[in-house]
Amino acid sequence: MNGHTFFLADARLVAMPSGALWWPEERLLCVSDLHLGKAERMARRGGTLLPPYETQATLARLTADLEATGAARVLCLGDSFDDAEAAGALVEAERLWLMRLMAGREWIWILGNHDPAPTDCGGSYRGEITLGPLTFRHIAAGEAEVSGHYHPKCTLAGRARPCFLTDGRRLILPAYGAYTGGLWCHDPTLVALMRPGALAILTGTKAIPVPMPRRAPQIRPRSSSFAR
Repeated sequence: MNGHTFFLADARLVAMPSGALWWPEERLLCVSDLHLGKAERMARRGGTLLPPYETQATLARLTADLEATGAARVLCLGDSFDDAEAAGALVEAERLWLMRLMAGREWIWILGNHDPAPTDCGGSYRGEITLGPLTFRHIAAGEAEVSGHYHPKCTLAGRARPCFLTDGRRLILPAYGAYTGGLWCHDPTLVALMRPGALAILTGTKAIPVPMPRRAPQIRPRSSSFAR
């Protein structure tokens, strides 16, 4: 699985390389900010035209994580759909794919700022939910919590990667969906939310924990290649 195991409020959690969070004892897989239907929403509103494959890419990643973990419960932490109309705009093949993933599992949708109302996709809908010692919500607001919303990202070896952020009292998940941007870890908003000593757990082929950057990286000017 190549995940990184850590503890939050005595719960043993695994940050997966895909950006999903796995809670083995609860058999719960948690993902945030799927933004399903983003390409359709942008086309509908006259924005930039994107290849309409992000929903398929996101569902494929989710399928792989469900198969790898055998999760019995799935919790989506808000902004699962890119706007209120995106769920109804899924093509039939994508809707059926989602239904197959939901079949036989407890599926909880947390409402987000992009999808503040229930859809007709099934499952249950909550503003937030507390399971054991942890509270799950879309936007960080307290302690012993798991949230999303900010799409944190960090650089490693010059490459930007989505990342988890944790400081021992709260956890912020990366955006799971394709075609999602991100907020740099050193942004003042995230610096204010996370205590000193926080970790950024980078996604990719392996989940890699590093100290959370709290300042923008220094870019060295290139030296001139011609003689003066």
